[in-house]
Amino acid sequence: MPISTSSVWFTILLGILLAFTPLGTDTFAVAMPAIAGALGGEPGAVQLGVTTFFLGIAGGQLAWGPVSDRFGRRPALLAGCVLFLVASLACAAAGSVGEIVALRFVQGLGMSGGPVIARSIVRDLYARERAARLLAQMIVVFSFVPIAGPLVSAALLTWQGWRAIFGLHALVAGLVIATVLLGLKETAPQPRTSIHPARLAENFGALLVDRRFLAPIATTLCTLAGIYAFVSNSAFALVQGAGVTIVQYGALFAIVMVGGILGAWLSGVLVIRMGIQRLVRIGTVIAAVTGLAIGILAWLGVSHWAALIVPMTGYMFATSFILPNVTAATLSPFPQMAGAASSLLGAITFALGALISAALGALFDGTVRPLATVLAVAGVSAFIVEAVLASTSPTHSREEDSLRGNG
Repeated sequence: MPISTSSVWFTILLGILLAFTPLGTDTFAVAMPAIAGALGGEPGAVQLGVTTFFLGIAGGQLAWGPVSDRFGRRPALLAGCVLFLVASLACAAAGSVGEIVALRFVQGLGMSGGPVIARSIVRDLYARERAARLLAQMIVVFSFVPIAGPLVSAALLTWQGWRAIFGLHALVAGLVIATVLLGLKETAPQPRTSIHPARLAENFGALLVDRRFLAPIATTLCTLAGIYAFVSNSAFALVQGAGVTIVQYGALFAIVMVGGILGAWLSGVLVIRMGIQRLVRIGTVIAAVTGLAIGILAWLGVSHWAALIVPMTGYMFATSFILPNVTAATLSPFPQMAGAASSLLGAITFALGALISAALGALFDGTVRPLATVLAVAGVSAFIVEAVLASTSPTHSREEDSLRGNG
């Protein structure tokens, strides 16, 4: 039976699609020390599995959005999920760190269809504040994956070993395929756009010189830099640097994600009343304060896990005020090429994730300092960039533009 676009089940499905990325990173982060031990790899080598995953996500995002603009959201999403399923099964059977690193790229290619098409569906239905509200509601769902993922992964790791985590990925892929086949209605607008390379290059080029796209994405990049740093490096920083166990790490990671859930819920409640710009400003202030706190504590030599986890929970709260709102601001001006805009947004942000993951893998020194430094710079940069852009960006209407569906 088709899922109504106004139902809670629709929001849950979109939230799960958006959560493909933390599913692929956070559950893998828990398994990295075990994979290194079982397959004889160095921590930096195993962490390349995060880097290649982000590269796959970035590359795939450039494809899935335009493909979904041309052929529809459902066929593109199904194709990506099938690739996700096959790569996950292959990872579960891998015999070396090198195989996992390579297969993680393929897994990222497939999983990238989830978030890019979820964002495109939101833009098919709504714009501006109403899109931001739905995105915030999706982040509430999304945030349960980073909470449950490490905990479930730690349990699977203890029970069946690291291969079971890739089995979990395959199970999720299969369930999403079944749900899309049975219940997701097509939302892509007509007429469909061309995917001729010249047309795609023209669309991407137009976006890259359009201030309506570039201004909000700059704040997005600064904010996400801190999240990517924490996701890719916190397992090693806390397990090896602060002496916590894998099970404790899963619980601490979950605590951080609770901050994201609370922020997303509150953002969804407030955005229609307060508007996008005010919420983003509040979020960047909190991100700057908490990011600086992490950096200062680390360089003062405070090595207790709370010195990272407590302010990081505040940082995640802040990102839920920032990200759904700047995403809505990024996509709203481009209803006829929502897929292409979502693709470019995702590709740029996940390329940044791959870069940060690789850099922190190389710089890891057994302490939390490299991670803390990135978080401090990310939070302060988000505040500065937003403050500068807010004073120079063109004014956007706050009219609640409902293209289809209902609010």
